[in-house]
Amino acid sequence: MRTLPLVIYDGDCGFCRLWLARWQQVTGDRAEYAPYQQVAAQFPEIPIDNFRKAVHLIEPDGAIHSGAAAVFRLLRLAPGRAWMFGLYEHVPGFAAVSEAAYRIVAVHRPFFFRVTKLLWGDHVERSPLDATRQLFLRLLAAICLIAFASLYVQIPGLIGSHGIAPVGNLLDAVREQAGAPSYWRLPTLAWVASSDAALRGMALGGSLAALLAMAGLLQGLAFGAMWILYLSLATAGQEFLSFQWDVLLLETGFLAIWFGFWNSRGLLWLLRLLLFRLTVCSGLVKLASGDPTWHNFTALQYHYETQPLPTPLGWYAHQLPASFQHFSVAVMFGIELFVPLLIFTPRRLRMLGAGLMIGLQTLIALTGNYAFFNLLTVALCLLLFDDAALPARLRAWFTRERPARAPGPLRRLAVAILVVVIGFAGLAHVLGTIWRAPWPEPVADGLSALSRLYLVNTYGLFAVMTTERVEIVVEGSTDGETWQVYEFKYKPGDVKRAPPLVEPHQPRLDWQLWFAALGNYRQNPWFVNFMVRLLEGSPDVLALLATNPFPQAAPRYVRARRYEYHFTTRTERRATGAWWRREEAGLYFPASSLRGR
Repeated sequence: MRTLPLVIYDGDCGFCRLWLARWQQVTGDRAEYAPYQQVAAQFPEIPIDNFRKAVHLIEPDGAIHSGAAAVFRLLRLAPGRAWMFGLYEHVPGFAAVSEAAYRIVAVHRPFFFRVTKLLWGDHVERSPLDATRQLFLRLLAAICLIAFASLYVQIPGLIGSHGIAPVGNLLDAVREQAGAPSYWRLPTLAWVASSDAALRGMALGGSLAALLAMAGLLQGLAFGAMWILYLSLATAGQEFLSFQWDVLLLETGFLAIWFGFWNSRGLLWLLRLLLFRLTVCSGLVKLASGDPTWHNFTALQYHYETQPLPTPLGWYAHQLPASFQHFSVAVMFGIELFVPLLIFTPRRLRMLGAGLMIGLQTLIALTGNYAFFNLLTVALCLLLFDDAALPARLRAWFTRERPARAPGPLRRLAVAILVVVIGFAGLAHVLGTIWRAPWPEPVADGLSALSRLYLVNTYGLFAVMTTERVEIVVEGSTDGETWQVYEFKYKPGDVKRAPPLVEPHQPRLDWQLWFAALGNYRQNPWFVNFMVRLLEGSPDVLALLATNPFPQAAPRYVRARRYEYHFTTRTERRATGAWWRREEAGLYFPASSLRGR
């Protein structure tokens, strides 16, 4: 007597063999499979021609089903797919449509076989993701190491006790306003210790945890430690750690904690959804802003010149013809708005989408210094591949190790809750980019709570294109007559100095000065603090600069002037050797000195 359902298919049909392999994978040992060429004699009541037309399912009690009915009854046996049979059984019209679709495919199997091969390749079975998961986690850990190491050398000058924006001042202000340490309002370990050593200790601790995760050891715990430490530094860092790649690293790192513990498809799709949101919102904000340079496709005629820190290739990209710049904007919109939809398509289209998004990130990285942003986006793109797409040697390297365990029942419940909450909040942010109406208060409060911990964030760079480049030139003087320039390490200054290639390190003061130049010093209180530190001769702040024109003693006066910078043309560069030309545009910060000096 038969104890398992038997699936009978046409063994001569390539299309049937491909999809039966997928069904066998999802049903496991809950069903048996056989071609009708071998078992048809056992079922004389079924005409041979019927076996050729449709798949059959023979139940243990002798009941016979064929076509779509057989497929959906079979999928009842696959974990997590019983709902599909429920649709077939109970949704009006669903069964009729399914049977009609099945007949169309059955009649045109050679055509659909070619389509399947085109979209999926030689196999439609779900490929393992053990090696891909490890590749992603280790690359993410390397990015975290870069982020922590980059911060380590800048912390004293940025937020240290003698830095531009001491974190101690921030804590005192919050404490004074709230009356007590506000851990929820300001989630940072700096409440426990905020000395320069403690802050650098956080960066060092994050670096060590990153090395642990890169080695494949205790990855879930290591990413947990990194997330807490980076959250603490990002909160304490104020304007200097408010960049999109900082919040992207925190959101990705939070999901990596659980992905480091469990190899879960739900967590994989949360990370893929994050990539979708990041890329699509980058395109949507440009359209929603109403900025004319995006709407008339001229934005890239300004972008390479006016972006915060261009690379040498940015100069060359700026020289390209206007027609090519217009075409590039169209391609960019195509990749940002439509290619992310391929994330939800069959395997080969999904990998094509990954390749296009990686290509865009590569071009952005070649023409502009965006810290670890491009590398982090590429890491997310890797999750659109599977183990079968990786080189055999790399796959073997990662699969030598013990694969991550699948989550148990309670952990599956935890993952399901995480998927629902983070998934809904993420989609709400995408809709919020298009639909400006306020959310109901409970939803808005929930989104605010998640954003406070950087668990779900809003993305979209350069919604409004900057069409002029204004640089702040900082000067000091001992007598108020003769002024000497403070050169910065990376931002434009000397017109003959080539634009730097500094990514994935981020010089945060240089970056913040680009934003400061878009307004005035009154809108940027930190800039006033920066000028005070120059008057004090703070070694920590001076370490962030390329030159100190007053090595013996701090200047008596400081000021800042505005200059408009433009890339030179090819002719100008050949004649002068300069990468930039500039014109003075007025005073940014008036000549000032410390009281009593």
